[in-house]
Amino acid sequence: MTSEVRAAVFRPDDERITAAVELLESLGATPVPDPMLAIEPTGATPGAADWTVLTSKTGVELAAASDWSPAGRLACIGPATADAAREVGWTVDLVPEEYSSAGLVDALAGTVEPDATVEVARSDHGSAVLLDGLRDAGIETTETVLYRLVRPAGAGESAERAAAGELEAALFTSSLTVDHFLDAASERGVREAAVEGLGDAVVGCIGEPTAETARDHGIAVSVVPEEATFETLATTVVERAAPTHREE
Repeated sequence: MTSEVRAAVFRPDDERITAAVELLESLGATPVPDPMLAIEPTGATPGAADWTVLTSKTGVELAAASDWSPAGRLACIGPATADAAREVGWTVDLVPEEYSSAGLVDALAGTVEPDATVEVARSDHGSAVLLDGLRDAGIETTETVLYRLVRPAGAGESAERAAAGELEAALFTSSLTVDHFLDAASERGVREAAVEGLGDAVVGCIGEPTAETARDHGIAVSVVPEEATFETLATTVVERAAPTHREE
């Protein structure tokens, strides 16, 4: 058995994949970077509302680049998004305890004033849980699509590595990274073998929705950390995949 922990990571091909690679290396793993997401801005900006909800660092950056700033109060899905918002000078009024769409619904439902409006600004692949949950709570909610998430041309090296049994770990950060991984595997004719190969690896997913997507496609999920951050995901997966652990 190899003593190496080769870990596939699917973050967008920008500073996020760079940071992910550096983190994995610091944990003693060998990163297999294979970006499964590319950003296509729509040019839209968030609409006017009493509350604006931003669900990603990318959304913050695109809104800020268009000279938009919150006219009302601002909610962010988690600390990374909130930090990005503060860096451009915005005040963040709410970050849920659970960094998820369901967590945002719970936090906003207990905070938003009666008759207040909420604007959700995010990608074209945002979870229906957020909009449906807010509307079910009686909150007037609109949505603006700031960017589209597409699969980069050439993605799929990790699928071939998985099919060949050359991965000890894989880190999925959204349902879309799972879908794009499988689409890339299909294009390369290795989908079944790639899923089988992941069965011998430690597969980590940020959040239960991502894990559910993976399981629905036959991928065995080993790790869903309680804290939905990449650092926690990477640390937990590498610790689980380390040879000393797997030999126990």
